[in-house]
Amino acid sequence: MSYALQLSVPARTFESSNSNRKRARACQLQMPCSYTQPNIPEQEEADTGRVQDQSHVILVERYGNGSAKRFILDDEWQVQTLLVEHDSADNRLQGSHFSDMTLSFLPNAVKDFILPAGFPGSVSDDYLQYMLLQFPTNVTAWAVGIDSFSGTTAAVSAATIKWVSKDGIGAVGRLFIGGRFGNLFDDDPKQWRMYADFIGSAGSIFDLTTQVYPAYFLPLASLGNLTKAVARGLKDPSFRVIQNHFAISGNLGEVAAKEEVWEVSAQLLGLALGILILDTPGLVRLYPVLALTWTSMRLLHLWLRYQSLSVLRFNSINLKRARIVVKSHVLYSTVPGFDDCNKEENILLWEKFMKPRIIFGVPLEEMVGGEKSVFRLKTLLRIYSKEKYILIVNQLGRDFEVFVSFKVEATSMSVLRSVWQTYWLYEKLESSVNLFDQLSQSLSEMEGRFEDFIQQLEKAGWDTHQINLKVPKEISIDESS
Repeated sequence: MSYALQLSVPARTFESSNSNRKRARACQLQMPCSYTQPNIPEQEEADTGRVQDQSHVILVERYGNGSAKRFILDDEWQVQTLLVEHDSADNRLQGSHFSDMTLSFLPNAVKDFILPAGFPGSVSDDYLQYMLLQFPTNVTAWAVGIDSFSGTTAAVSAATIKWVSKDGIGAVGRLFIGGRFGNLFDDDPKQWRMYADFIGSAGSIFDLTTQVYPAYFLPLASLGNLTKAVARGLKDPSFRVIQNHFAISGNLGEVAAKEEVWEVSAQLLGLALGILILDTPGLVRLYPVLALTWTSMRLLHLWLRYQSLSVLRFNSINLKRARIVVKSHVLYSTVPGFDDCNKEENILLWEKFMKPRIIFGVPLEEMVGGEKSVFRLKTLLRIYSKEKYILIVNQLGRDFEVFVSFKVEATSMSVLRSVWQTYWLYEKLESSVNLFDQLSQSLSEMEGRFEDFIQQLEKAGWDTHQINLKVPKEISIDESS
């Protein structure tokens, strides 16, 4: 019986950047190990091997692609890792029988690209069947659309070439946004709706420059279409989340219909204003004046967009709003209402630039690596035995930074608890005191105050049943294995 045994090479305990993290994971030694037990039946040998493995397994780290890494404590009290390419326990968590049979031939990367995160558990049972029928429906619609350009083959070919070279590039942009970033819009629709307008404005700049460089019309127009398609890919799903926020009576269809009335009315008025501007004598011929007029209108548009998004008042908790309410409770034992919190929320700021920095879904080897990895691992498992996550402070970074790894049973409430603990450590951490003692103290503080935190959220009008804090599914810790 053979195994591939991975021994972590002690290098650096923590890495703060993604590139360094990849290098840290690559710093492993694979050693083929084997043993033989003559005259033992194959099934009995397998059962014996499982018992021996399980007696030394501390925990299992599972990955989104179905593989798993077992952390094993050997007779010399050294932590070793055993990589299992396809773990049977993880495969049992892969959703419905229909989904497995229908999409079993697709690679995991393709499934992640075309299906929502957490599928099939994150959507209704009829989602996949609907999409499988909707896809050929859209194919036939587009086929008829192209064929109706003309009855001649030459005209159809010309139209197809034009679409592929210009509009098709834009379609690829929308495809990329929907497949790669589809899990972002529920968390922060205000931010992505604003970014959509920024990117759309950049696409309009390419269109504007076609008058200056007419010889490069096709590449400039193609880049413009690509950029605006990316913007549309960000705008549409973000606004659907906003519409759903408006429909507090379950009247989403009516809200969407009335929004169309507002939008079409604005379009007609905007077109009339545009015609009036372009009819101004000499304006079209003077390109600098035309460009200045466009820039002024675009800046006004962006400012008005920002103002419209700023008035939105979400009573759900995303990561930005969680930071605000948690900080207030840790420092002052009070929680702001969702009106004040939404006013304070920074629409434009990316999460990676917020302080303190929290990195979710960190591999366990990076959290416990180094010569004292056994001590770290045992201590962290003991400290966080009652929590659905493991959190540790990166002591090698210049700025305060925490790494968080979640267990398989973790929920959005687990993420919120980790944020609360992070802010307590950020305010109270002392470099002269043992880190593990302070981790234990922070958990004790949270145990005594978190229930009051939740109660204050409910009294302030927050919807504690709608916490948009997603647990990373790429890596999870399983202590039950």
